[in-house]
Amino acid sequence: MVVRRVLPTSPVGVEYSLTPIGESLREPFGRLHDWTVNNADEIRAHQLDYDQRVQS
Repeated sequence: MVVRRVLPTSPVGVEYSLTPIGESLREPFGRLHDWTVNNADEIRAHQLDYDQRVQS
């Protein structure tokens, strides 16, 4: 999914790029990221609730 290319420089550089199948994940990961951002407060609230119950 990712191509790693070593560059013949000094110091040696590295370049990364997505393969076509890696590119195909941009949209679904973008949607997952948006969902996470939109629901972050609720997710955090549930995490805190769980942590408090486990510690009790």
